[in-house]
Order: sequence, then structure tokens, then C-alpha cells
Amino acid sequence: MKSSFARAVSTMAMVWAGAVALPAAATEATAVAAAAADAVGTEAVDAESDADRREIIVTGRNEGYLALDIVRASKTPTSLVDIPQAISVYTREQIEDQALQDLADVLRYTPGVSTNQGEGHRDQISIRGQDTTADFFVDGIRDDVQYYRPLYNLERVEVLKGSNALLFGRGGGGGVVNRVTKTPVLDETFYGGSASVDSFGAFALTTDINAALGESVGLRLNAMYEEFDNHRDVFEGNRIAINPTAGFRIGEKSRLVLSYEYVDDDRIVDRGIPAATGGTVANPAGPVRGFYRTFFGSPELNTTTLEAHILRGRLEHDFTDNLRYDMTVQYADFDKAYGNLFAAASNLAAGRVTLDSYRDATQRENFFVQGNLVWTGQTGAISHTLLAGYEYGDQRSANSRQNGRFANSGTNIATFAFTDPLVIPAITFPVNNRNTVSDVTFYSVYLQDQIGLGDHFDVVLGARYDRFEIDVNDIQGGRQLSRTDTEWSPRVGLIFKPLEQVSIYASYTKTFLPRSGDQFLTLTPAQATLAPEAFDNYEFGAKWDIAANLRVSAAVFQLDRENGVVVDPANPANSLITGSRTRGFEAQLTGQVMPGWQVNAGYSYLDADERGRVVAGAVANRAIGQVPRHLASLWNRYDVNDRLGFGLGVTHQASQFASISNIVRLPAFTRVDAAVFFKLTDQIEAQVNVENLFDERYFPASHNDNNITTGEPVNARFTVRARF
Repeated sequence: MKSSFARAVSTMAMVWAGAVALPAAATEATAVAAAAADAVGTEAVDAESDADRREIIVTGRNEGYLALDIVRASKTPTSLVDIPQAISVYTREQIEDQALQDLADVLRYTPGVSTNQGEGHRDQISIRGQDTTADFFVDGIRDDVQYYRPLYNLERVEVLKGSNALLFGRGGGGGVVNRVTKTPVLDETFYGGSASVDSFGAFALTTDINAALGESVGLRLNAMYEEFDNHRDVFEGNRIAINPTAGFRIGEKSRLVLSYEYVDDDRIVDRGIPAATGGTVANPAGPVRGFYRTFFGSPELNTTTLEAHILRGRLEHDFTDNLRYDMTVQYADFDKAYGNLFAAASNLAAGRVTLDSYRDATQRENFFVQGNLVWTGQTGAISHTLLAGYEYGDQRSANSRQNGRFANSGTNIATFAFTDPLVIPAITFPVNNRNTVSDVTFYSVYLQDQIGLGDHFDVVLGARYDRFEIDVNDIQGGRQLSRTDTEWSPRVGLIFKPLEQVSIYASYTKTFLPRSGDQFLTLTPAQATLAPEAFDNYEFGAKWDIAANLRVSAAVFQLDRENGVVVDPANPANSLITGSRTRGFEAQLTGQVMPGWQVNAGYSYLDADERGRVVAGAVANRAIGQVPRHLASLWNRYDVNDRLGFGLGVTHQASQFASISNIVRLPAFTRVDAAVFFKLTDQIEAQVNVENLFDERYFPASHNDNNITTGEPVNARFTVRARF
């Protein structure tokens, strides 16, 4: 690992020095005032307060755990209660209260979403039974490279459920996750940061500095440094990220935000433990017992590195009070590499283990342009929120993979005597087994109108046209392949509002995913002949703003996937084409139950199965892997007074199959978390978070039948946070 504690201290010292050197004329803001300013958005269409004008760009407003108005990914100034789609929003306040460190931690508290292992080197999730490594966005722009996304610079996380290509474009079969970043606040200067350490020895440092330079210019700097550690025999690494942002108010009607983010992430790749032998569909096996901390890999070879440079510019212009335009341009350069030695099989009772091996490297450049024109107005007695938009993207990727060659087998797979730690036979990576250069270009236009018919009915009608082109130069195979797909994606929604704060809705949405997987690194002759996968989402739901700061929502849905692709459990190098259907229910309660008591509670039921699988002339559909039937979560914070508060959380995950083979099952578990909050001064807060309070032994995720993640035992994280 190339970073060190000394590098961390040096980096953060420079950042803090910058904070101290802010202009003396800047007024000092209290923690409460700064938090209020951060929470304010400019999306309020009616009377804007002075505080509303401080935010340079639309981010949406939060009050504690509740998002009060729009979500960035919806692209229109529409209240959450009026969007015919299940949406979960996690605010910065809740992320800080739970001391969450990664996106996967946030999504564990999201109904309908489960986290997968991601082979130990990336975010990978399942939304409504649809596995994905690519359906991630930042400020409404695609962020599909495989890596672990940090939380240090976020205002909130938005999870939009259900297929919806009109808003997101290709992919997003089960939904998408959108991160909303912090932006400069005008007319105010503040600075702060946090330091935390857990009982394993992992620690993190963050800083957040905002400088107002006159009435029309603001600068904001968010930065972090983190060292990793956990309960496993082998795990370490570090991550550094820096995100300076400049905001400009250009006259009375235009706003410009320019942002740069640098992320450097080095860590051990850990693919967990294998399953016990002898599992069958009738009697599935579980994770092997007695090896909870054992590392089935090589500390020298199981490593991953990421270096990312992301530049983004967003321009907003108000033509009139009712007509506004925004355009976002993003260029990103990612350099990602990782190595994997992992358990392919085991018979530990007999003292034998089998490892597979490979190395993989990807360089990708993304260039995206997205524009949206939004008009709100009336035609007679009918109201409209009209969205017209376009998107262009160019993604260039170079990918290489080398299978390992063990000295004792001459192949990428070796079986040998088990020891703890493993004594791995000599291995080399002599030749490329894959070497491709791919170019993906897409053009999209979309149109949507949310039509208000009187006081009680809204109709949402829209469609998106996508042209998707992929060209792959298979250098290793000596061939060039290409395919072009054109797709129309409709969106239809009907909303009934018996009261202003209540909506009952029905919706139909659709999306597609071209062949070549969700990373578009390769294309085979067979894939080049196949139509894209199709996803159809049917949903019926209700939302109720019980009070100004308390909301409940619920939805039932059916999501059908045609021509889907899953990994063949009998041969992971191959894929199987299959359909699937997920039927489910989800509900969520978020906000302030009573003064001093905030809550976020969620539950989902998912029934996800194959469709159309036939074996020996009989239907033999299997359950989709890594989809727990029941997910439940509850997080509470109760403030006894202005200085002392307590937190208590519970998550429950039902048992789930490790893969579509259905021969390995991860057991159900319930985990309890707790926290204590201390306000030491008006500017300084401290907290202690205890995860897995009752030391539950659990297995939260997997990648396949022999790569199963072990959950952390009881541990504590101590955090001090300051804001001046």
C-alpha cells in the first residue's frame, strides 16, 4: 500500500491550514446556522427566503432524516409525494448519526435493496432482484465504473426503485442509486471536519470548508483520508479523496458550478469463505463453519487499486419564473486494477482446498453531456410540469485479463493441502486471456409531462429514445465486433390525491440493457446477434406526509426481465440466458415521530424467480440468488436534551441463496446497533457507535457458492465532529 499515516496527517494538515487561513473578514457561523444553510435548496418555486438564496445549486432540502422536497434524479421540481415511484432518500444527518463509511452501509437500510460482495473490490447491489455493478449516478450523471464510492462529500443518497429508462437511460433494471454532492453556499463561510477510529484500528479524517468570496462566488472543499482494517486475518488499505468545488451566481438568472474530484483507493481484495460441501437443491449447504476469519487468498496478489479524476460542470439558467434550463458536462478518467485468488471449491474436513486465479485491469474515459428544459405552467384549467431533455455519452475502455498459472497444475485452478494461513503453490500470470478496447456511444432524447387535472388527479406521460452503439476490438481474439440498438422507453403514471398530503398512484415503466454485460468491455459473436434485455415495472403505491416532517410510503410491484443473463454456476466462465419475475411489497416510515425522536424504518418482501427454465421437459425455475425474501430495518435517534442523545438500530435479513444454483443458502440474521451522542459545545460533537451489539455471527452477502462474506463482530467507532 503506497499511502501511510504520515501522508494522511500531512494531507489533512494542509487542508486544515487552508481553513485557518480563510479571510478574517468572513463571519464565523455556528454549527446550527451552517447546517441550516447546507440544507437549503433553491428549488422552492414560491416565496424564497434569504436563506434559500444561499445555496448555489439545487440539491434538495433535508430536515433531519426526512428529505423535504425534490430528488435530483427526478430532473423536475416535483415533490416526493407527487412522484409515482418508490423512492428512499438518506440524508447527510442520518449517514453521520450511524457513522456509515461506504455506500453499502447506507443501502442496508433501504427496503428492496440488498448488498452483494462485489468480489471484494467494488460496490455491487441487488435492487428488486436485479443484480448490478453499474446503476450508480452522481448528481444525476452516470457513474458506472466498478469501485467503492466514498460518502465524505455527500448531501444525501437517493435510491429510485423500478425500471425507468426515461430518467436514467439504459440499465437500471431494478432502479438506480444517485449520490448528491455538497455544493458551495453563498454569503457564508464555515469550516469543520471529523475524526473517527474503530475498535479494529481503522480510522478516517474528513474536512469540509466553505468560503464565500463576495456575494456571487463560493468555494467549497471536501476531503478525506481513511485507513482500513476489520476482523479478517488479512485486510488493510487506505483511501484518499479530495473534492474542491466553485460556485458562481451569474447575474440574477444563472448559476454555474465547477467541480473536480480525485479518488485514490488501495486495499486488499477479500472474497470471504467457501460453503460446506454436499449441498443440494433439496438440502442446501451453508457457509463452512470454524473459518470465520480465514483468508482464502494471497496478501501479495489479492490487491486492488483505483485512481480516478472526475471533472464536472453544471450550468443553470432561469429564462422566466416558469422556464428553466440546466446542462451538465462531465469528463472522468478511471484507472482500475485488481488481482483475485479465491476459493473455487473446498473439502476442509479432508484438508483440501481449490483456488482459482486471475488479474484484471481497466482504463476508462467517460464523457457525458446532459441537458434538461423544464417548464411549469397552465393551459386553461390544466397544469403542466414539462420536461424535455437530451443526453450524449462516449465511453472508451481498455480491459485486459490474465488467468493465473499454478506451478502444481499448469492451469488457473489448483487443489492443494489446506493450512491456515494458506501456503499457496507458486503462480504466474504469463499471458493475456482477454485484451479488448471498447467504445460505447449513445444519444438520447426524452420528453415527459406531468399533467394536473384539477386538484385530485395527475397523469405522467413520457417517452425516451436511445441510440446505443458499441464497437469492440478483441485484440486477443483478432476480431472486431459491433452492434447498434435503438430503443423507445415509455413512462406512464396516474396519481390520485384525495388530500394535498396524500397520493395514491399506479405506474408502468420500462428500460433496456444492451448485450455485453453492464460494463460493456467485451462483445462475442453470439451477443452481437441478440436483442437487449428488457425490464418492465408495474407498480401501485401510496405516499402520505403525515406531518410536515414525517412521511410514510408503501408500494406493491411486479418487475419482469426478459432475456436476462446470469453466471452459470457449473461453469463461471459461461452465462445463461433466462427470464425472471420479481413480485414484492415495500414500506418505509421516515421523519420525526415526536419532538426529539427521529426514525427511519423500512420493510420489503421480494419473491424473485426464474421464468421459462425447462429441464427434462418440465418447468424447473429456481429462486434468483442473493435476494432475501424479507428485509427489515429500523434506526432511531432520540435526543434527551440539547446535549445528549441515543441511537438504536435493528436490521433483519432473511435467508438467501448464494447463487442461482440454489445449493448454498446463507442463514437469516438480525443485527442490533446502538449509539450515544454528546454535544460538547455549540461547535463540537462526539459520538460512539456500536455495531453488532450482541455479537451476532452472520453472513450478509456472497458472490457465488464459494465466496461468502462474513459479517463483523461487535465493534465500536468513536467520532468527533466540529463545525465553526
